[in-house]
Amino acid sequence: MLVVASPGQDTALVIRNTLMGGRAAGIATGIGVVFGQAAWGLATSAGIGALIVASQPAFLALRLSGAAYLVFLGSSSLFQAARHTSPQLAGTGPLARSMHTSTALRQGTLSNLGNPKMIVFFLSLLPQFASSFISLELHALLFSCLTLIWLTLYAVAVAKASRALLRPRVR
Repeated sequence: MLVVASPGQDTALVIRNTLMGGRAAGIATGIGVVFGQAAWGLATSAGIGALIVASQPAFLALRLSGAAYLVFLGSSSLFQAARHTSPQLAGTGPLARSMHTSTALRQGTLSNLGNPKMIVFFLSLLPQFASSFISLELHALLFSCLTLIWLTLYAVAVAKASRALLRPRVR
């Protein structure tokens, strides 16, 4: 639980997307993060994670692509703030919200898949508790479920506090 509750790039992205698109976007981001974790859990269980970490070029490519994606997300946020655009959803109705939640889902997934610390974490933690493919995957899924619960609670709390957080002085 300490690892799940410690803030990182996924938590920051949930906060950002909740403020920009509401609670649904924050929860969709958390679901995307869990998709990424499930993929890393599967890669670790199948031994692919160890190959990526052992291969210097593959691990470097993962690190650089993850960093580039974070720079893209950050610069997009700064550009939007500089333009003084509203942090609320553009457009109205369920279509606009569903399009934004799909974007949030994608961002959560890509953010987690581009985070090299996740694969190192899964490689160092999971084998201590399990040794077979099934038990490794079950532990990874448990970790992902705990993450989803935590990030959902985070999104709900940020959505409730959004009025205060979106004041111009705070932004």
